[in-house]
Amino acid sequence: MITETPQGQTGSRVANQTRISPEGTDPGTDPAVDLGAVLAETNVLEVLDQLDHDLVGLEPVKTRIREIAALLVVDRLRAEVGLASDRPSLHMSFTGNPGTGKTTVALRIADILHRLGYIERPHVVACTRDDLVGQYVGHTAPKTKEVLKRAFGGVLFIDEAYYLYRPENERDYGQEAIEILLQVMEAERDRLVVVLAGYRERMDEFFRSNPGMSSRVAHHIDFPDYSATQLIEIADLMLDTQSYQFSNEARETFVEYLELRLERPRFSHARSVRNAIDRARLRQANRLFEQGGTLTLEQLKTILPEDIRKSSVFAHEGDSQSEG
Repeated sequence: MITETPQGQTGSRVANQTRISPEGTDPGTDPAVDLGAVLAETNVLEVLDQLDHDLVGLEPVKTRIREIAALLVVDRLRAEVGLASDRPSLHMSFTGNPGTGKTTVALRIADILHRLGYIERPHVVACTRDDLVGQYVGHTAPKTKEVLKRAFGGVLFIDEAYYLYRPENERDYGQEAIEILLQVMEAERDRLVVVLAGYRERMDEFFRSNPGMSSRVAHHIDFPDYSATQLIEIADLMLDTQSYQFSNEARETFVEYLELRLERPRFSHARSVRNAIDRARLRQANRLFEQGGTLTLEQLKTILPEDIRKSSVFAHEGDSQSEG
C-alpha cells in the first residue's frame, strides 16, 4: 500500500542565494560565508531538535542524521564561495526492527533536504513490493514508474525492500522493478532520494545480491532496539500527547506487561507500545462507560492497572502468540 506523507511547506529552494560577508568582498581576501545565516534561514536546527524530541533514545541514528545535515549545510556554503562541489549522494538504507523510528526519521530527512534545497517538496511516498511489482508480463514497469512519478521531487521510502528480490522464483518480476529503480537512482538523483528499509540481516543479503543497488546507497543507518526503560518513556510521551496518564500502579503494571510482551514474537517496539496503549484506552473507556455517573477530569485522563491487566498477555502468560 502506497502512503504519501506531505510535510509542511517550510523552507525554500535557496541554494543559489549567496550570503558572502562584507570582509570577504575585498580583493586579496578569502571569501567568507555566514553559517549562522544559513541555519537561521533554513531552520535546520529546529528539525534536528524536533527529531530529538520525537524519538526516545536512538542516539547513533540522531548523530548520523546531524552529520548528514552538517555535510549538506557545508556543501551549500562551499558552493556559495565557488568551490567545486558535486551534489552528494543522498540515497539511504535504514535497517532495524519494526517500530524503531525508521519512518519518523524518513519524514525528518525529507524536511531537512527540502529546507536546504536538495528536494523540491518535503514529502515522503512510502511503498512496499506490492506497489511496485506486477503479477504478469508488462505490469511491473507501469506500476513502478507510477510510484516514482508520485515520489519525484521528494523521498521514496521502500519498506522491506528485500522482498523485491526473489531469486528462487525465475518468473518473479521483482528484478524488473529493481532495474528501473537502479536507473532512476542514478539518472534522476537530483529529483529523488530513495530510502530502502527493513531488517538488517535481510537488507545485508539484498545488497550482496544486488551490488548495483548497494553502490548507489551512500548512507547506511542502523536503528537499535529500544530498552525496556526507553519503551516506558515512549509510553509516557504517547499518553501525554493524548492527555492521558498512568496511575503509579498502572505504570508498574505496564512494566510487567512489557516484560512479558518482550518475550513474545512479533514485538514491534514503539508500534507495539502504541497498540497496547490504544487497547488500554479502550478498556478505560469501557470501564468508565459502565461506571456511569459524574466523571472527574482525573478519571477521564487516568489509566488504571485493570485497564492493562485485562490484556491477553496476562490472561495467557503461557501463550507465546498472545499480544492483546
